[in-house]
Amino acid sequence: MNRDSLIGFVLIAAILIGYSIWMTPSKEELERRQYRLDSIAQVKRQQQMQIDSLRMLSEQQQAQQEMPVTRIEDTATAFRQLNDRFGAFAAAATGQEQLLTVTTDVLSLQFSTKGGFFRQAELNHYKTWDGQPLRLFDTLNHKFDISFFSRNRIINTAALYFEPYLNGQPVTSSQPLNIADSAVFSMRLYAGDEVGNKIDNQYIEYIYRLRNGEYMLKFDILIHGMQDVIAQNTSFLNIDWQADLLQQERSVDQFNGSTIYFKHHNDEVDYLSETKDEEKVIKTRVKWVSFKQRFFSASLIADEAFDNALLKVHTKDKHHHPRYLRSVEASMDFPYNASGDQTLGFSMYVGPNSFNQMRAYKLDLERQIPLGWGFFLLGWINMYVVIPIFNWLGSYGMNYGIVILILTLIIKIILFPIAYKTYISSARMRVLKPEIDEISAKYPKQEDAMKKQQAIMELYKKAGVNPMAGCVPMLLQLPILIAMFRFFPSSIELRQQAFLWAHDLSSYDSVLDLPFNIPFYGSHVSLFTLLMTASTIIYTYLNNQMMGAQSNQMPGMKIMMYIMPIMFLGLFNNYASGLSYYYLLANLITFAQMYIFRISINEDKLHKQIQENKKKPVKKSAFQRRLEEAARSRGVK
Repeated sequence: MNRDSLIGFVLIAAILIGYSIWMTPSKEELERRQYRLDSIAQVKRQQQMQIDSLRMLSEQQQAQQEMPVTRIEDTATAFRQLNDRFGAFAAAATGQEQLLTVTTDVLSLQFSTKGGFFRQAELNHYKTWDGQPLRLFDTLNHKFDISFFSRNRIINTAALYFEPYLNGQPVTSSQPLNIADSAVFSMRLYAGDEVGNKIDNQYIEYIYRLRNGEYMLKFDILIHGMQDVIAQNTSFLNIDWQADLLQQERSVDQFNGSTIYFKHHNDEVDYLSETKDEEKVIKTRVKWVSFKQRFFSASLIADEAFDNALLKVHTKDKHHHPRYLRSVEASMDFPYNASGDQTLGFSMYVGPNSFNQMRAYKLDLERQIPLGWGFFLLGWINMYVVIPIFNWLGSYGMNYGIVILILTLIIKIILFPIAYKTYISSARMRVLKPEIDEISAKYPKQEDAMKKQQAIMELYKKAGVNPMAGCVPMLLQLPILIAMFRFFPSSIELRQQAFLWAHDLSSYDSVLDLPFNIPFYGSHVSLFTLLMTASTIIYTYLNNQMMGAQSNQMPGMKIMMYIMPIMFLGLFNNYASGLSYYYLLANLITFAQMYIFRISINEDKLHKQIQENKKKPVKKSAFQRRLEEAARSRGVK
């Protein structure tokens, strides 16, 4: 290290130390900060105790409230029993459940007067893999509930009957409601007096604002005239949302499974396990919670934020729906002011996991699409390179098999300089192979391994060849290969798109269904996967031939390169055929590149150039010269 470098490091260290001392708070500031943190923590503990009590009592009383009301001939006696259980909402505890379907051009939502929420969401422009209507939830097990204290009782709105309104007018028919452009559909839960008459100016209203062409709907909860009904000391309402998710695709993607995603307020997006049962307590503010499937999701988004959340994903031992996948539950607390009327503002996204569509809302909803967000480079490659090119090509209406072909060609053209650099490096290693073999013959013994390695490195230095030059370009290509691995199985544009023998590029392409299951492989044969595996083995063989001397130095690695394609055969056999097709194309184009390189690069001329390099004096770096000078000054020769 020279003097200038040393002075620079000292100055940087001095600046960092001085800045840290200057920014260190005083003792008084630390005490004030700690006092504030202690106060906040105490308020949080008190609030959490209230939340835990509410949830526990809610679970107990909800079971009681959802019990069928026993028919009693004495009307007065029956109402007293209802009043004991439901208080001011006794009149809303009985009724006839009515199902109402509200339809836009993209969504069909089936609402129930019991609970006031939609039981079923059907996406009109999509079908399941076998041609059935695509419905996100199991009708019998999709619930939205608000819990709160009312006159020493826990009230659960899911057990009560609402009254429907369309654009402010009562709905008296159960016929489907078709939205021409936009509409306001609402469900209103009235409170009642002591004898069971509803009070018109005391109600909780779910307000849904729907618009044609929009998967995002505005969802507000209006609490009107409830100051004497909801307990005055209520500082929050508990929102409980539960659903059984259904399988919509032919295959289940273990890297893009069904789970719960959520966004911390003004912070990152996180999620629960996609393969295992998991429960997570979020003690900080949450912006949105989403029940996410592979290509579709339903997200509840707060205008402000939820105070906290309890999230759970699990698989039921017993279920009735043939498409049952797994169950998701979210319990959130929302701040509430009991002194007057209040509107709790939300939005709901019920639609496809389309990157551009989700990103347009600027809520980070697109982070549910696994594009490699864990490593920023993968996310950037997909977001700024692959997706724009893919969408641009798709906008011309071409078959997506052709789109993937053109995309692969574009990527290969971009990577062409790297591929050329890799080939030149391997060619230099090949022309040096006879001399490396001579060195190996000169040092055949195991104890001379260090001398042999030093002699080979000296040969590389004289010839001007860097043995690592071929590795760096390959490492530069690796993020793109991994980015493609995340992109194709997550792209909804490939869903149910046919190409050649593949009926769905987002699923496996079975050309033969086996009467038995092969462990780690499956019960079908994917032709694209077989072709990709065969081409990868051929590429490995050709690459080992080109590597020349390097392949002889690492025999164990050489064997592993042949084993890896066989191992991936089991994984890709059940994976998106579009991905296997892409890797197959990439291998075929690579073969063409290798042929062009081989006929265009004169290895005899390259060998002559290397021999000329060996005659030139080897330049020593400044660091190496200083080491030698220091050694001479100590008398070391």
